Amino acid sequence: MTNFIEEFYYGNLDPQARSTKQNKTVQKQMEVLMLNEDFLTENLSGESKKKFLEFCNAWSVVNGESNLDSFIMGFRLGAKFTYDTFVNETAPFQDLLKEV
Repeated sequence: MTNFIEEFYYGNLDPQARSTKQNKTVQKQMEVLMLNEDFLTENLSGESKKKFLEFCNAWSVVNGESNLDSFIMGFRLGAKFTYDTFVNETAPFQDLLKEV
């Protein structure tokens, strides 16, 4: 990748495009969620089904916002590491070999 910022700008980088196939525990729990959601959607009716679907939609919004917050905070943390690495030269001890 020659120009990270340009690739990011054009949407060629998608940090959300990830797979759980390496994490069997998460993969199994995602399957449990899906099967239970399908079961409840098929077997509930009327007001109960409406409330369950509202719950699913609300949880999706909250989960999405939480993921966005985590992404932003992680990005900021990485930027602070980069800034501190390349700009800030303060350290708790003085370098004895460096001329003052």
